[in-house]
Amino acid sequence: MLVEYDNVAVVNSQDLALEGNLDIENQESQAQEEAVSTVIANVKGKIIYRAIKRAFDIVASLIGLIVLSPLFLIVAILIKKEDGGPVFFVQERTGLNNKPFKMYKFRTMCENASEMHKFLLEQNELDGPAFKMKHDPRITNIGKTLRRTSIDELPQLLNILKGEMSVVGPRPLPVYETDQMTPFQMTRHLVKPGLTCYWQVMGRTEVPFDEWMELDQKYLEKRSIATDIGLIIMTFRALSAGDGAY
Repeated sequence: MLVEYDNVAVVNSQDLALEGNLDIENQESQAQEEAVSTVIANVKGKIIYRAIKRAFDIVASLIGLIVLSPLFLIVAILIKKEDGGPVFFVQERTGLNNKPFKMYKFRTMCENASEMHKFLLEQNELDGPAFKMKHDPRITNIGKTLRRTSIDELPQLLNILKGEMSVVGPRPLPVYETDQMTPFQMTRHLVKPGLTCYWQVMGRTEVPFDEWMELDQKYLEKRSIATDIGLIIMTFRALSAGDGAY
């Protein structure tokens, strides 16, 4: 009888532990759903801000494309001269409302970089789904300079002009990386991705992935004309310092 009683006690304790774990999971799931709902409610407003932001994006991207066109030509010649490959790198990124779009960059890697990617995954220096290597063997000589100065990102002015991106907003990530995000992290796609953001001015690749996602949430909460202007000013300072750029 004692043995049977002990067995029943053990089973009951296991059931209680299981129920406790389920309660914790349910509470965490409910908290996450509430957090997502809060973010969505916050993003839906600010109609005047969105209109001013779009007008600024159009003017800024047009001026940028015109003024920087000589630089674009020089960079294109240097990329072609190094290995004869394509000037631009086009990749599918996750945009507004989780819709994929083709993002433009100056090509900074060898032509078979995508094929080499799977062999380098174990050397990823970032936590989370994003991939970065400080000494990535795929980067070309001219690519190192373009990345260090962030000149490789300038073709995204065309994405901004087309309305796929904004000057300020969470950096767009490849679709295969965003597929691994949690529902709460995915709320970063409730606004247009941007050329610069908090992550861009606070260390970039030196920032852990979870902290990066928290910075994106910070932008969703604080986004305003003043916040955008502040981030643009901070971006120029970050570019001159070159922190986390590789």
